[in-house]
Amino acid sequence: MKFIALLAVTTAAVAAVPAMAQSNDRSEHFNGGYISVVGGKTMQNNDTGESLVFDTDGDGVYDNIPQVGGVDVFTAGCNGAARSAAALDCRNDKDGWEYYARAGYDRRMGNFVIGGLIEAGKNDSTDSVSGFTPTDFYTMTRKAKWNAGARLRAGYTPNGGALFYVTGGGAYARLKNSFSTTDAVNIISDSGNSNAWGWSAGGGAEVMVAKNLSLGVEYLYTDIKDDDYAANIAAPATPSAVTLADVQRSNQNFRTHSVRGSLNFRF
Repeated sequence: MKFIALLAVTTAAVAAVPAMAQSNDRSEHFNGGYISVVGGKTMQNNDTGESLVFDTDGDGVYDNIPQVGGVDVFTAGCNGAARSAAALDCRNDKDGWEYYARAGYDRRMGNFVIGGLIEAGKNDSTDSVSGFTPTDFYTMTRKAKWNAGARLRAGYTPNGGALFYVTGGGAYARLKNSFSTTDAVNIISDSGNSNAWGWSAGGGAEVMVAKNLSLGVEYLYTDIKDDDYAANIAAPATPSAVTLADVQRSNQNFRTHSVRGSLNFRF
């Protein structure tokens, strides 16, 4: 439903954009460098089917569950941050706003445009997953400290004025990971922040509203793989702790849908 809503908003905005074009001299539209400020709404779709997975035998494969007396200790988890240890009850993940600075260059060849861009900024969405024992909850949460991307784009302009394009390329995020639990007996440690790499793809429209100024609207899908982060649950012992399990998320991909607007200065 989130994806459909985003796509509908983007389509409606793109359809309305061409009517805004004001510049009469269109011969050099979308030809040269530009800088932009970009902002919009981001939604992450990691809302179902996720849980915690465990490695209890140290083989690096997360394919078993901690047991006591041959009985699994952890119950099925839920997506989101746990509200309490009393039940399988989780808060929904947070969708958020995003903002970026962008620099790019376009080359126009008749009515066709090709180019590239780089951008950096952040979004404030969060993605959590929780697992439960009979007495405690264990929650992993990630959010982006900052994001960056480098993409190509190709489009069509009907003799200038407006540009319709597709775009795709690499994406990077510096993720802030955290682990929270009500377990006051065992020792919990985690690997903190992580670097995540992936890709983005989407499309949009841009329209000239003055000689060197354009407005744009864009939809972008981003998929980055967060496979560096893990936590360790260890039972206290003398002289050192005894590892009970290493823990990761079952879904290491952090996927977002974004609808953005841009203000672009062309030179």
